[in-house]
Amino acid sequence: MVSVTIDGQALEVEAGSTVLMAAERLGIAIPTFCYWKRLPPLASCRMCLVEIDGLRRLQPSCATTVTEGMVVRTNTPMIDETRSSMLDMLLANHPLDCPICDKGGECELQDMVMAYGPRKSEFHDPKRVFHSEDLRLSPVVIMNVNRCIQCQRCVRMCEEVVGAVALGTVEKGMDTAVTGFEGSLASCDQCGNCIEVCPVGALMSFPYRYKARPWDLVETDTVCPHCGTGCQLTVGTRKGEFMRVRSKWDEGVNHETLCVRGRFGLDFVSGRDRIERPMIRRNGALAPVSWDEAADYLGRRLSAVEDKAAAGLASPRLPNEVLYQFQKLMRTVFRTNNIDCSSRWSVPFDTLGPLLAAFYSRAPLDEVIANDCVFVVGGNVTEENPVTEYLLRDGARRRQTALLMLSARPSRLEADACAVVRVPPGGETAALAAVVAGLVAAAGHALPGEALADIEATVGRPPVDTGRDGPSRLASALKESRSVSVLVSVELLRASAARQTLQQLNNLLQVLRLLGKGPAMQFLFDRANQLGAWDMGVLPADLPGSWTLSHDTARTTLARNWRTEIAPQSGAGLDAILELCLGGGMGALYLAGADPLIAYPDRDFVMRALGAADLLIVQDTFLTDTAGLAEVVLPAAGYGEESGTFTNNEGRIQKIRKFREPAFEARGNLAIFDFVAALRSKMLQPSTEGGIFDEIARQVPAYQGLTQDGLGADGAFTKAVPFQPSGAFFAPPLVAQTAGGLMLITGNCLFHNGYLSERSEILNTVADDPYVEMSAQDAAQLGFSHGDQVVVRSALGELTAKLKVNRRFPKGLVFIPENYRALRLNRLMRRGVYPCPVEVYKLKTSVAPLTGSTSSPEDRHQGMGGDLPDDPQSHLGQ
Repeated sequence: MVSVTIDGQALEVEAGSTVLMAAERLGIAIPTFCYWKRLPPLASCRMCLVEIDGLRRLQPSCATTVTEGMVVRTNTPMIDETRSSMLDMLLANHPLDCPICDKGGECELQDMVMAYGPRKSEFHDPKRVFHSEDLRLSPVVIMNVNRCIQCQRCVRMCEEVVGAVALGTVEKGMDTAVTGFEGSLASCDQCGNCIEVCPVGALMSFPYRYKARPWDLVETDTVCPHCGTGCQLTVGTRKGEFMRVRSKWDEGVNHETLCVRGRFGLDFVSGRDRIERPMIRRNGALAPVSWDEAADYLGRRLSAVEDKAAAGLASPRLPNEVLYQFQKLMRTVFRTNNIDCSSRWSVPFDTLGPLLAAFYSRAPLDEVIANDCVFVVGGNVTEENPVTEYLLRDGARRRQTALLMLSARPSRLEADACAVVRVPPGGETAALAAVVAGLVAAAGHALPGEALADIEATVGRPPVDTGRDGPSRLASALKESRSVSVLVSVELLRASAARQTLQQLNNLLQVLRLLGKGPAMQFLFDRANQLGAWDMGVLPADLPGSWTLSHDTARTTLARNWRTEIAPQSGAGLDAILELCLGGGMGALYLAGADPLIAYPDRDFVMRALGAADLLIVQDTFLTDTAGLAEVVLPAAGYGEESGTFTNNEGRIQKIRKFREPAFEARGNLAIFDFVAALRSKMLQPSTEGGIFDEIARQVPAYQGLTQDGLGADGAFTKAVPFQPSGAFFAPPLVAQTAGGLMLITGNCLFHNGYLSERSEILNTVADDPYVEMSAQDAAQLGFSHGDQVVVRSALGELTAKLKVNRRFPKGLVFIPENYRALRLNRLMRRGVYPCPVEVYKLKTSVAPLTGSTSSPEDRHQGMGGDLPDDPQSHLGQ
C-alpha cells in the first residue's frame, strides 16, 4: 500500500494506482475528457491536471502514479485557470448548437463549461467547419465532426476494447477529424460503443436521433435478452414507447460496453407479428377469440385428451420464475415429466449435469478471466458472445492472460491468442482427448500415482509429447499455467458426438484439478437464461436444483411442498416427445415461447410430429412457425412486459424489469399458467413473481438464501453446490474417418441471435442478407465469387442465398446463420447428424431470390460438371 494526501485528506491505495483513482476513492471530482476506465490513460485533454508538491509543473492525474508520501492539490487558482483555458480552446471551434444537439442535457462539455469554463471567450475568429451537414457513417451511427473535441475515446474504444479498428483519425492538432474508412463504417460491428463514450454530440445514434430528450425519458435498469453474457441495460422509454438503450459503467458484467444486438436490437419488442388475441383453429385456420371463448374451448379439449401422454417445451429466454412455474405446471397439473427447454438439440444431460455440478464456477467473469490461462473451446465467441469477447481481449492485452483457442470457426479474438488450434466440425472430441493425453504426458510424476494409474487404465499410456502438433501446444501451455479457466461454447452440444466431447472435457478438468490448477469452467450460452432453465428443472430427468427424479429425498420434499405426487420415472426429451407424437401417443403438447419447427433439425419430421399431436397449445408473444400449426394460441407478454430474473453464464442472477405494458390482449406468462391450471380444476401456489422467487430460494440449493431485495444493481451470485465428482475417466473416442466434401454448420451471426432478433427493424438495417459463408479456397475451386447466388443442398432439402467468401475460413466448411426464418435452414439438417454433408452450386441466373423457390433443380442450378443432378428428396420440407 502507498500513502497519499489529496486536498488535505490522507489515504492508502494499492501500488500502481493513479492520482485520479485515489481522488475518486475520496469522493474528489477531477474533470476529464480523454480518460475512460476501460482504456489506458492518454493524458491528451489536460483537464485533469493537478499540483503535486515537489514538481514544478502541473501533472495529468489520469497518468500519474501515486508514490509514497505524495501530496496533491486538485483545486487551486492555477488549476482553475488552466482548466478554463483548455475549455476556451475547445469552445473556440465548437458549434453552439446545443438546442438541437442530441447530447443536450447529458453533454460532458456542457457540464464542464458550467463548472470550470470561462464566462467570456478570448477567441473571435470564425469557427472552423469540417462539413456543413452531418455524416451518416452507417445505418446506426451519424456524425457531426464539427462538435468533436479530439478526445480519442471512440477510436481507442473501437480498437482496444471492441477490436474492430473501424474508426481512425486524419490530419492533426485542432484539424484532427475522426472518421471511418472512406467516410463509412460499413464494415464495423455497429455496436455503438463509440456513441456511448463520446462526451459530446459528435457521434450519435441515428435510430434515436431527434426522438426525445434525456429529461423526457423514463429509464429502467434491466438485463439484455439476447445472449447468456447478461449485460446490464438501461432502457429509455417515452410515453411507454421504446426509445433507446444505454448502459452503466459501475453495474453488471459488461462495464458499459454492449454489442450491436444489445444496443440496437431491443426494438423487436414492437415486432409486427405480435399475437394480439387468443386464437383457436376453426375449419383449418386460426381464428381470434376472446379469453373466455378460449377457456371454454381449451377446457373441453384438455378433458378430451387427458387419458393420453402430455409434454411441455419452454424457451430458455423466459425468466426463472416462468420456467420454474412451467415445469411445476407440467408435473403437477399435467402429471408428466416429459419436459425440455431446448428446441435446437437433444442435450445429453446425464453427462452434462454431473459436469456442471462438479466444475461449473459460479463467479464473476472478471475473476474467471483473471486466471493465468483461459482455454476457449468451440464456437465463435466474437459472434456468439461479443461482450465476453471484449472482456477476454482486455484480459489478454492488459492482464497478460494466456489465451488458448480450439474451434472449427475462426473468430477475431484469435489475434490476441497465444495458441489457436483449428479442428474440423465435430473434431473437438478427438482434439480434447489429445490435449488430455499430452497434458498427462507433460505432467508425468506431478500427477498422484493412483490417478495416473486410473488414467492409464482407461485411456492407455499417454504418448510422448513431441511439442509440435496443435494439441501438444495447448497441453504444454496448460501445464505451464498456474491457474486455468475453461470457457465452453454451447455450440458443442449440436454435434453428434456431444456426449463424447463432454466426457473428454470432464477428463481435462479432472486432470487440471489433480495438477492443482484450480480449474474454473463456464459455458458461453447463446440464450439469455439457459443456465437458469437447467437450474429450474425444465428437464425430463432432473428436478429444480439438478436433483434427479430418482433422488427420493429431493422428490419427496418437492412433492410435499407442491401437495402432489411426482412420478419417479424420467420423462422424454424433445426428440422422444416428437417421436411420441408421431406414434399417436401424444395428447396435449404445450409449448411456451419455443419454436421447434424453425429450430430443430429436420423440419419435415418436426412438422409431421407437431401435426400428429392431439392438442398443440402454443403460448408465445409472436406468431411463430410453430404457432401457425397450433390448435390453441395464447398471447403472452414479451420481454420488457413482465418482471423476473435471469441467471447468466456466470451464475449471476439479475432482475429483468418491466418497462412497457403488454401489447393488445396479451397476458403475463404466469397468469396464463394460472388460466390453464384452472381449466384442470387446479391451482398453482404461489402464483406471483415474488412468491415464486421465494420458493425457488427455498427449494433450489444454488439459490438458497437469496432475496429479491438482495438483488442489487449487480445482481447476486448463485452458489456452487458441493458435489464430489466420481473421479472416473472416460476412454478416448475412436478416430473417425474424415468425411470428404463440404460440411455445413450453423450458429449465430454477429447481428442476430436466434429468431427473436430478426424482428428488430434496426438490426435488419445493419445485418447482411441471408448468406452462405465458405473459404476462399473452396470458392475458387468451385468457380464462385463473393456475392454470387448459390444453392446449398443436402439429402433432405435445399436453400438459396448469396455467397460470403471469408479468407480466414477453413477449407471444407460451409456456415449458414441459423437466425434467418426465410431460409428454413433446418430443412437441410438431419436429426443426430451434425455437421451436415452438403453440396453447393451456383444459380444459372445472376438475379435470384434470397430463399429457395419451388422450381425444379435442373432449371435453377449448375455445378462444376454442368447441371445439378436430380434428387427426388431435394424438396422435402419446402
